[in-house]
Amino acid sequence: MAFESFNEFIAMGGHAPYVWAAWAATAALLVAIVLHARAERRQLLRSLQRRVRREQRLGVDQDEAAKVSHQSGGNRHDT
Repeated sequence: MAFESFNEFIAMGGHAPYVWAAWAATAALLVAIVLHARAERRQLLRSLQRRVRREQRLGVDQDEAAKVSHQSGGNRHDT
């Protein structure tokens, strides 16, 4: 074992502030990456839901417009 006691391990031979700061920075960045990925996923899902609702609404509107034009005699070449 490289260290005789847990306190020596924590002290890291006098380099503890640098070693533990590096570990803390790494952990903080990993947590930030995970949180950012979750936020982007949530935003993407919301965007896709809005798009699906919009396309469904536009599809219904286009179907209704097509029915109205067919009912009103959409063929104008009969005159």
